[in-house]
Amino acid sequence: MNNKVAIQGILGSFHHQVAQEYFGKEVIVDECLSFDALVDSLLNKHTNVAVMAIENSIAGSIIPNYALIDANNLHIIGEHYINVHHNLLALKGQSIEDIKEVYSHPMALLQCKVFFKQYPHIKLIEDADTAEVARRIHQGQIKGIGAIASKTAASIFELEMLAEDIQTIKNNETRFVIVKTKNSVIPKEEINKASLMFELGTKRGSLATVLNVMSDCKLNLTKIQSLPKIETPWRYSFFVDLTFEQYDDFEKAKSLLAIMASHFKVHGEYKNAKK
Repeated sequence: MNNKVAIQGILGSFHHQVAQEYFGKEVIVDECLSFDALVDSLLNKHTNVAVMAIENSIAGSIIPNYALIDANNLHIIGEHYINVHHNLLALKGQSIEDIKEVYSHPMALLQCKVFFKQYPHIKLIEDADTAEVARRIHQGQIKGIGAIASKTAASIFELEMLAEDIQTIKNNETRFVIVKTKNSVIPKEEINKASLMFELGTKRGSLATVLNVMSDCKLNLTKIQSLPKIETPWRYSFFVDLTFEQYDDFEKAKSLLAIMASHFKVHGEYKNAKK
């Protein structure tokens, strides 16, 4: 069995941090520079499990990743949360005044926008990955360029932290899901969270009826996200996360939802990482 874990990004990225915290420090990772490449790593059996960011407490859902999970029939087997700490990194021996451009992932730039308002001489430029920019600066020994990345990236790529914790909102949490191509069966008594997808017709009150069924079955709705169905204008798929105390309550809800929804799929049944 291939024991590699697919991550979006490279060593020193936040996905790498999650892989280490979830699977252990010695985890071997397959570096993927996009979420599409991450899914391909799973489907082509280069890896048998992957770490995928799914939502952020500030920026909200990473909507394309919901679609990737659904379209490729991936199974969520677990989840993990980290507090994201953004730092301004550059080659050693420079000051912030020496930095002319900062490259990073669009979400990282968004989360640090207020910090950079006090440095109007710095141009912010979107890039594919936080740690990859840090690696590029290190490999090319590029002066005058900064990266927004983790302390781990600073250590790996021997960069100096010109400013720490530069994110606007200090409690900046990202939720990651652990995905496989096959469901991972854990004992029912340990399962207290699930991720579902369903589609509904256009009948008035259909969504309200489904939500009432969830409530009646003692399910706590922690997330609902709609995605338009590209092939059917003005029809939507709903992606839902639920927590519950008793698996039997969830099982009852599943049987009802399967009847009520025009299309119903369980994306994962796993342990609630917040409990």
